[in-house]
Amino acid sequence: MSEHAPVDPELLSHNAIQLLSELVAIDSVNPGLAPGARGEAAIVEHLRLRLAHRGWRTLVVPALGVPDRPSLLAWPGGMSAAARPVVLNGHLDTVGVDGMVAPFVPRIEDTRMYGRGTCDMLGGVAALVVAAEAAGDAGAEVLLALVADEEDRSLGTEAVLDALPRLGIHPSVCLVGEPTWLGRCRSLRGYAVADVTITGRAAHTSLAHEGVNALTQAAALVGAIEGRAHGIRKRGGELLVSVMHSGRAPFTVPDEARLTVERRTVPGEDPGVLLDDIDAALHAVRTTAGEVRAEIALTINRPAWELDAEGPASDFADCLDAALDAEIGSPATSFEAPYWMEAALWQAAGIPSLVCGPAGGGLHAVDEWVDLDHVRAYAVALARVLRAAAA
Repeated sequence: MSEHAPVDPELLSHNAIQLLSELVAIDSVNPGLAPGARGEAAIVEHLRLRLAHRGWRTLVVPALGVPDRPSLLAWPGGMSAAARPVVLNGHLDTVGVDGMVAPFVPRIEDTRMYGRGTCDMLGGVAALVVAAEAAGDAGAEVLLALVADEEDRSLGTEAVLDALPRLGIHPSVCLVGEPTWLGRCRSLRGYAVADVTITGRAAHTSLAHEGVNALTQAAALVGAIEGRAHGIRKRGGELLVSVMHSGRAPFTVPDEARLTVERRTVPGEDPGVLLDDIDAALHAVRTTAGEVRAEIALTINRPAWELDAEGPASDFADCLDAALDAEIGSPATSFEAPYWMEAALWQAAGIPSLVCGPAGGGLHAVDEWVDLDHVRAYAVALARVLRAAAA
């Protein structure tokens, strides 16, 4: 496609579905979720070769401290050093495949493609790539950021955000192509996870009064956390205990209990509020049960996110909405997502972000699928928006 040629919807649609089939056929299961899994190296190399063949500049960015978990940055060879590109971001890792039959064999039925990663989020990635190629050929300032490890600890995006300033690349806005049914995502909840270790004292269960039952204290803490959760849920957040381990054997008073506590936060809340929640629950337990020896370790926290009311991300969302409406024939609905996506990390790094991508279902399940009509419409609409900005 030359710089002066209009967007060819049929060609873009064909290229998007073809690339999606190629990507689904590559095992990119996240080894952080499935020990021994292959990870992202093969899918990164497949995309790197494709883009390099088109004359794009590419850079493989290893995850910080984990060199075998790569991400890919790519931009048109003619893009100037002073450019403020639009980032098109998607993740290349998928969750595990337990229970799936032929997870890496793309299967098309009617308007759906089935296979691991089709919806989450290789359909979005394929559309982002072909739209970027078409726009880059027309002189658009665009940067593909295709990252590792989104499904676990976001090691890929953290490494990419660390690399961009050193490369002298200063993006203007970031579009995250996660599945939104082509609607505008208005907000995402943040989250935090903490491990709590309660230490008691072992004793023979026939002399239980000589010990301190850590499991009993942990159960009281679970109840106190659940009691505190009611008000949090009314405000749109969440608080719960998701894991608990205790006890070594019968006839021994448990001397240790370990809990994992999760918190979902709404925009405006600091994820670190989880520590305050646990402290408050412990205080409630201590007022009725006496001293509880507990250690709390915050293991991960991610901020909530909301789309800016005005500015580059809102403006880009307006343009993309209009282009998508023209493709699908009806306006997509906007929504607030209960889960988290990496738009929050881009926003926290000072890069205005938005989230929009094709529809699907069966995310993290055995029957994952993506709507191919949405993949096509997304690729064409995005290419038109990017090329219009370059005109």
